[in-house]
Amino acid sequence: MSDLLERLRGRGWRMTAQRRVVAEVLDGDHVHLTADEVHARAVTRLPEISRATVYNTLGEMVTLGEVIEVATDGRAKRYDPNAHRPHQHLVCGRCGAIRDVHPAGDPLADLPDTERFGFVISNVEVTYRGLCPSCATTA
Repeated sequence: MSDLLERLRGRGWRMTAQRRVVAEVLDGDHVHLTADEVHARAVTRLPEISRATVYNTLGEMVTLGEVIEVATDGRAKRYDPNAHRPHQHLVCGRCGAIRDVHPAGDPLADLPDTERFGFVISNVEVTYRGLCPSCATTA
């Protein structure tokens, strides 16, 4: 059983066959699939699953805080199941590949008090951009 499935079951989320398949598709490290990619993979496991069901299930998982929506550079939103593991993202500027990264240090501590303008900061999102190995070799 995946970490995501365990978390959803622990919240008492009713686990239908469709919800289970969507959660299984999202299982793993460095998973950042679009809703259409989730649907395409889910159909191979449960042919009758509809696109609307996939979108609705992803929306519910985001609302529960068990999946993170990741949007980069106007591309389709991607869904990250690692909602409970603090991390940042490394994004390829050419193909859009995304990897989870865990830099040392606290990005919140890197923002001096003089640059906070009185804000009480609750979250920091840092995105590292560059070219993945495949795109860098064809550049």
